[in-house]
Amino acid sequence: MKYYFVILFLSTLICVNAQKKDYSIQALDFTKVKLQDQFWMPRIETNRLVTIPASFARCESTGRVKNFLMAAAKSGKFCTRYPFDDTDIYKTIEGASFSLALHYDAKLDAYLDSMIQIISNAQEPDGYLYTARTIDKINVNPFFGKERWEKEREHSHELYNAGHLYEAAAAHYLATKKTNLLNIALKNADLVCSVFGPDKRHVAPGHEIIEMGLVKLYRITGKWEYLNTAKYFLEERGNFKGYDAKSKDPFKNGAYWQDDIPVKQQQEAEGHAVRAGYLYSAMADIAAITGDKEMLAAVDRIWNNETGKKMYVQGGVGAIGDGERFGSNYELPNTSAYNETCAAIANIYFNQRMFLLHGDAEYIDVLEKILYNGFLSGVGLDGKSFFYTNAMQIHHYLQHPDMESERSGWFECSCCPTNIARLMPSIPGYIYAQKNDSIYANLFISGIASLQLNNQSIQIKQENNYPWEGNLKFTINTEQPVNFNMLIRIPGWAQNIAIPNNLYHFTNQTTTKIAILINGKTVDYQIKNGYAILNRIWKKNDQIQVALPMNPRRVASDSLVINNIGKLSLQRGPIMYCAEWKDNAGNTSNIILPATAKFEAVFNPALLNGVMVLKSQSSTIEISSNGQEIKTTTKPFTAIPYYAWANRGKGEMTVWIPEKVTATELITK
Repeated sequence: MKYYFVILFLSTLICVNAQKKDYSIQALDFTKVKLQDQFWMPRIETNRLVTIPASFARCESTGRVKNFLMAAAKSGKFCTRYPFDDTDIYKTIEGASFSLALHYDAKLDAYLDSMIQIISNAQEPDGYLYTARTIDKINVNPFFGKERWEKEREHSHELYNAGHLYEAAAAHYLATKKTNLLNIALKNADLVCSVFGPDKRHVAPGHEIIEMGLVKLYRITGKWEYLNTAKYFLEERGNFKGYDAKSKDPFKNGAYWQDDIPVKQQQEAEGHAVRAGYLYSAMADIAAITGDKEMLAAVDRIWNNETGKKMYVQGGVGAIGDGERFGSNYELPNTSAYNETCAAIANIYFNQRMFLLHGDAEYIDVLEKILYNGFLSGVGLDGKSFFYTNAMQIHHYLQHPDMESERSGWFECSCCPTNIARLMPSIPGYIYAQKNDSIYANLFISGIASLQLNNQSIQIKQENNYPWEGNLKFTINTEQPVNFNMLIRIPGWAQNIAIPNNLYHFTNQTTTKIAILINGKTVDYQIKNGYAILNRIWKKNDQIQVALPMNPRRVASDSLVINNIGKLSLQRGPIMYCAEWKDNAGNTSNIILPATAKFEAVFNPALLNGVMVLKSQSSTIEISSNGQEIKTTTKPFTAIPYYAWANRGKGEMTVWIPEKVTATELITK
């Protein structure tokens, strides 16, 4: 009851005494956008009807819920493998909360309350919440540490669990206005703030996210201790003396945990890619709220390094399976590309924050690339089969043991399915943003947005068939004429920029001028920071039309990415493509796409829930039955969107295709 009254007081306080400083650009809340499109809306519905229920069911059947029940009883034995298994419940609650806000479901609402009560029962009196220890404090796995926080810098994930609890609690409170989960989170956060700090216990969390969660609690409550502790956790990195600074091994020098040097001195994306994405997101938050210029300079450097030297063409990051981590600059292998789905999600969070800091469309260009490709490939069309890793090439004879070639319903470490469940329903919140008298249109998803500007209610209706077609229409509805800037993102790919910082480039340039019409008349416009700026006094039913070029594009890598020399990948609009065995006579490792190949885009409504495919002619290498003769023949070629592969069985796939034969490789079976 104490926390209930505290949060009521603080919620009132926050309305009266809003934060003095934060991002100057604010994303439009996802509940203010009602989708009507044919691409994302069905996927969000599948997430609501299939992914979230399946996730809760698997949390129950695998013992994750049982761990909380045993913690409440303080009896039994921790029955799953990882101490962070608690977070699968938190993440699913977060996704379910977002889903409730978009589509109220009384049964789901009641289920969440029952699950929150189970979590509450497992919380210790002082706020500590970690089932792996609470169940039996005497016989705790040494991997988790015998004492609280003992192994936090490395493996226990106690603060990581807390971070996901805070994220879920913030989502649940903002979606439902209930405080039952928020009270649990605040009690835990108060404990954390009392234990850690410059003059208290020192530690850099081994797996970041508590920093992001504390910032969200600060925004809800206005309590400075939460913000200060988040900032402390960032600044504690790089100060641990127990690492071997001279070692090249990232596990020994602290780089795996982003803990080798202070965050403000870090120069590049390093270590475990998911942890890194959460860290960089929190750094952006702190830079925005505190105005810390050194922190801002650090995230700028890191972003430039990541996009310019360490990102796959479909937006994936974390090339190396050993440690799920970034490799060296330009180390982007295809046959062993790791590309964890959670890393893609963390990178969406990071790029959204970078946009809110700088207001430049290049960050949304990257976010869009991840969203439609590196993230979306992580979930099957059925909504209940997943990829943990996202391969760039599946080869019959060169298959890397860590690479998944078919989807799974669950994993022993099942962070990715539950992360998908929480991100998917939040997508409407990435479409629009505001700053003073400017409205940013970032993503092109049909629906109606409702917002306030200059004390007037404004509705923006967006209509399109994106990502398959490039004709966009925006209809402005205002009660009274109102003057504001409508900033429409002109995607980098529509301006011959494959990705910021030129890690990838188009070999066939488009010369099509992007036409913008207002009320049927072509208008001149300026592009600034990637946005077409349309300023006028807007009246009811004013219409904006934008025509983006959707011709198929060839993508090549920087020559320093040695695995892609002489190869191309294919892109149309925001969608990256791949060749899959099902469409190409059972193989993709024998395909050559000559520089003269022409591509035709054809929409197939019966294929993979409806996709635009790219068709052409390819040279195919064929081997005689005796294995002693090789010839090339011309055959039809089909490419499908990368996100849709592995929904029709197991077989070869490739994103990068050679333009000519440069060498042969003899393989014996």
